[in-house]
Amino acid sequence: MTEHANLTAKEQGSALIRLFKYTLPFKWTIVLAFITLIVSTIASMLTPYMVKIFIDDYLTPRHFPRDTMIWLMVIFIAIQIIGALALYFSQYLFQYLAFKVIQQLRIDAFNKLGKLGMKYFDKVPGGSIVSRLTNDTETIVDMIVGVFATFIMALFMMVSSYIMMFILDVKLALIALVFLPIIFLILATYRKHSAYLFSKSRQRLSDLNSKLAESIEGMKIIQAFNQERRLKREFNDINDEHYQYMLKTVKLDSLLLRPAISSISIFAVVMILGYFGVISFTTGITAGIVFAFVQYMERFFEPINQVSQNLNILQQALVSASRVFALIDNDTYEPQQHVEQHLEIVDGKVEFEHVSFSYDGQTDVLKDISFTVNPGEMVALVGHTGSGKSSIINLFMRFYEFTRGDIKIDNHSIKALPKSELKSKIGLVLQDAFIFYGTIISNIKLYHPTMTFEQVQAAATFVHANHFIEKLPKQYEYKVIEKGSAFSSGERQLLAFARTIATNPKILILDEATANIDSETEAQIQTSLNDMRQGRTTIAIAHRLSTIQDADQIIVLNKGEIVERGTHNQLIEEKGIYHNMYLLQNG
Repeated sequence: MTEHANLTAKEQGSALIRLFKYTLPFKWTIVLAFITLIVSTIASMLTPYMVKIFIDDYLTPRHFPRDTMIWLMVIFIAIQIIGALALYFSQYLFQYLAFKVIQQLRIDAFNKLGKLGMKYFDKVPGGSIVSRLTNDTETIVDMIVGVFATFIMALFMMVSSYIMMFILDVKLALIALVFLPIIFLILATYRKHSAYLFSKSRQRLSDLNSKLAESIEGMKIIQAFNQERRLKREFNDINDEHYQYMLKTVKLDSLLLRPAISSISIFAVVMILGYFGVISFTTGITAGIVFAFVQYMERFFEPINQVSQNLNILQQALVSASRVFALIDNDTYEPQQHVEQHLEIVDGKVEFEHVSFSYDGQTDVLKDISFTVNPGEMVALVGHTGSGKSSIINLFMRFYEFTRGDIKIDNHSIKALPKSELKSKIGLVLQDAFIFYGTIISNIKLYHPTMTFEQVQAAATFVHANHFIEKLPKQYEYKVIEKGSAFSSGERQLLAFARTIATNPKILILDEATANIDSETEAQIQTSLNDMRQGRTTIAIAHRLSTIQDADQIIVLNKGEIVERGTHNQLIEEKGIYHNMYLLQNG
């Protein structure tokens, strides 16, 4: 489903049908909700008729037989109690249905996020995604509870009211239908104009979430560079646009919803009273009939009023649903594996064969990249910013799909290897270690089902993370706050090393893994890195050339091309780009 500024009637209908499909697993809940709703409606319809009987048969002739009055009162109270209980259960069941639908909708949307490729997250702000899974889905809850139940009740109420009016006076009941085309015209006009306003409003709310998330994430930079005023101005501009669209929506509601429908309803009641007044000169009209007909006429128009009042919720919900379904339907999938047979990574030999790649399909960031890393060897990728180092890692980790050239592991195309095999045999350590909310052990173990505490402890000890962990309260059960912000960058990186080593990977990918680590910590883990590399194939991106001098092969990249390759000593002797980089770093 595409996401337009103004949803067409067809797109709104499609979103509504898809939402209804989410209710199908709960068909018995829906049936029970309908039954209780019908009972509640019947109770509401019987009330005016009971009053009519009392007025015409007992109040007007002043005849009050004791037993009959008691039974009439008991029946009347029983109808009210049954109606109230039925209404309570119907509302409860619709609430239950709404929460179940939204629960499943959020699960589907969140599961889809895990299947989307990095290209999607490069384009869509995180705040916008959060808005779709929270604000938009909450709006859908309001629709199922308020609109769905209201629409069904309105339908029952209108039909039953009309039947009762038909029983009381056929001619006047037919006249009441004249107002329906006018009402439908008002509602159609409202639907046409409100869809655009609600779509714009939801988009601005999404922009607000994105701006807020960005501001919180970058608050240190904002304060350090004195950007508070600029951020405040940008936030206020988006907030004001959201306010303007919401204000236009309120104006539209105040014009075409309850005021317009209520005016028609009042006019209809006046017409009925006038009609009864005229015919009363020639025909006997009882007070009970007049009371009952006016009550049914109000019950005929009140559901329409309620529906019109909930149309704004419906429009918001359909716009919100279309945004959620746009996420679920997004086809920017992560690269898919084409597994023909169960292959395993045994030796860890890595080959890049004439690989070229472009993020946008126009400008190549990698151009004819070819190199081989034999089992147990270390290859280091160096180069200035934008030279293509991280792009090589992105392709090797299958974050992005490539179509030119091939990448092989143990002589098998990386596309033919099972995803589970790639993830279990390749260990990745990034420059910025991401630490999850939880505990030390959960961050190292990452909820691996079979990993023991001894393995976690051994991994931490292997990378020398045990020194700072054992000084913490509760040690491995120490609570980690969001992003591990209570730890230093070096401590977070040590945890990332321990997390990688705990899985015992066959291939190591180090993406500037020591860039954010101080010299003392670097000295600690450099020994660990040397041990980690034993028996493992290693591909390392490094800015600090001192950390890769013992690499079996150093590849120098420039503008997406390999311009130099060799050992440290060979490249120093060539006195090329690598030699210049080395001289700069060593003064």
